[in-house]
Amino acid sequence: MMQRRQFLGSLAVAGAGSRLFAAERRLKIGHTGITWGFKPDDAPGAIHDVASLGYNGYETFGEYLDAWELKGGLKAVLDAAGLPLVSAYCNVNLTDPTKRTDEVAKAVRWAKLIQKCGGTTAVIGPNGVRRPAYDFKTSKSDIVAALNEIGQAVTDAGVIPALHQHTGTCIETRDEVYAVLDAVNSKAVKFGPDVGQLAKGGSDPVKVVKDFLPLIRHVHLKDWDGGPYWVQYCPLGRGKVDLPAVLDLLEQNREMKIVMVELDPSANAPMPPLETARTSKEYLKKLGYTFRS
Repeated sequence: MMQRRQFLGSLAVAGAGSRLFAAERRLKIGHTGITWGFKPDDAPGAIHDVASLGYNGYETFGEYLDAWELKGGLKAVLDAAGLPLVSAYCNVNLTDPTKRTDEVAKAVRWAKLIQKCGGTTAVIGPNGVRRPAYDFKTSKSDIVAALNEIGQAVTDAGVIPALHQHTGTCIETRDEVYAVLDAVNSKAVKFGPDVGQLAKGGSDPVKVVKDFLPLIRHVHLKDWDGGPYWVQYCPLGRGKVDLPAVLDLLEQNREMKIVMVELDPSANAPMPPLETARTSKEYLKKLGYTFRS
């Protein structure tokens, strides 16, 4: 497994992680809809705000796509705002093999809806577990098998499956991330790290991104400050994540076209979702990124 990781690292462009600060940045910047809330009916407000700030794409949830199909589909809302769908976060159970057939079918259904709305990526979200009692070693084989099967089915449906590690789930720690990515079929399963989640989970986001750069097809660009709002996250540039180093690396991955800014919702937050998205936008503009007018 170490040899495989070293090989992946050798594919990265020399000088990865240096402060390039190029005058012209290649990557586009999108935003996820989670900041505005967890209900399907929160989507129109989120789409309006994201579009109004000139972001280049939007991410929703697989469940939202299901709910909006009953009302004619989310694409009509996106089209009205002139905002393209990039991806949907798709929660799947990876640890229970008795549920795998249903989870594969669900992932394929969501992949088809992502495609219908013009998106390209299914962000594969692992199921939650009780971390204090969780034994990763006994679950690893089921996780890898489920990812390989779901990933292949989603790939066959014409959508990119990108594993998203997450705190509180069956794939959280550095060791779990590396063990899973070293074991999966990398032709069928790509990586979609959340750099804020990596930091909160005790990993070095820059190191993880560098080590698996050739596998990365999707990123949640999130900052973490350990504070009282937004589940310990914060608008970009106000936390501890070395975002310039992360972005310098991602700029060198030609498979990457767009990264998605993300911030969790929060009660009694010091600024509303529109302002957090605006704050992150202004930070990224200082790094050379452009937005739609």
